Amino acid sequence: MTERLDQFMARANAAYYATHDPFVDFTTSPEISQVFGELIGLWAALAWQTMGMPRDVLLVEAGPGSGKLINDALRAIGRAVPAFGSALSLHFVETSPRLTSKLSRHYPQATIHADLTTIPAGPMIFLANEFLDALPIRQFIRRPDGWMERHVRDNEFVELPTDLMVQDDAYGTIYERSPVAEAFITALADRFVQTSGVALIIDYGPMRSGAGDSLQAISNRQSVPPTSKAGSADITAHVDFERLINVIRRAGAKAWGPITQGHFLTALGIHERTNQLGRHASPQQALNLIAASRRLTAPEGMGTLFKAIAISHPETQNLAGFPS
Repeated sequence: MTERLDQFMARANAAYYATHDPFVDFTTSPEISQVFGELIGLWAALAWQTMGMPRDVLLVEAGPGSGKLINDALRAIGRAVPAFGSALSLHFVETSPRLTSKLSRHYPQATIHADLTTIPAGPMIFLANEFLDALPIRQFIRRPDGWMERHVRDNEFVELPTDLMVQDDAYGTIYERSPVAEAFITALADRFVQTSGVALIIDYGPMRSGAGDSLQAISNRQSVPPTSKAGSADITAHVDFERLINVIRRAGAKAWGPITQGHFLTALGIHERTNQLGRHASPQQALNLIAASRRLTAPEGMGTLFKAIAISHPETQNLAGFPS
């Protein structure tokens, strides 16, 4: 069977998340420090205030994984902005049967959706951390006889002709596109043109669009070929933030960022919150907290590679953490 790369990636990741605990293979920001989820919760509370504090608001997380982020977020919301906690209804976007089962047990008050289409109407605050990187991509390669597209056959890459029209780059140049990610962002932007709301998206990738092969696969915390047996590894690719910002603007919504995760978390007060927690911790615990915050914000850690963007209603004037 020959599959286009995005078709193989969609099938492989669906099988992987249905049968594996992804946190055995990688660690995301909420698992590194509780402060990450707390700050995201407080960011959501500030967004709710910016929206005029609607009496009923949807708090939606896409790709919630273990639920660690929302757990820390809800704790911070309940402590600092209980009125927001009373106003929100919790929703998840998740397709893995194994993960939805866990989420249902831990968050019985939440509604779980397979995609955006069943999320109810109304004001919404949407969160997605390391979600877009797992969405399928297509890859196009410049060859002497024209542009080719990568497919997968028998766990190997094969190239077939494509009608893609790209600038005439050097032979071997690779361009990546994610129609699924673009459609997802377009759906969010279309909603926020019509209805009050905001989305925060944090993921990894370059600030500007460009050529390059970013496809990678991880199994047992080791890099493996992306064409490994479907379901045996987590396959991801860099997010094209500049392209997504343009998608948002074309839809008529307001785009914020991209800014680095380091700048975003620093603006939200990660170091101050870390120091506050450290005052009530043992010396070793305090050192661990500081090390975790540095990992999230330092250029040599996740601070530069990871970026934050936001989508909002066109009339939104300010969002915490983002330059106006």
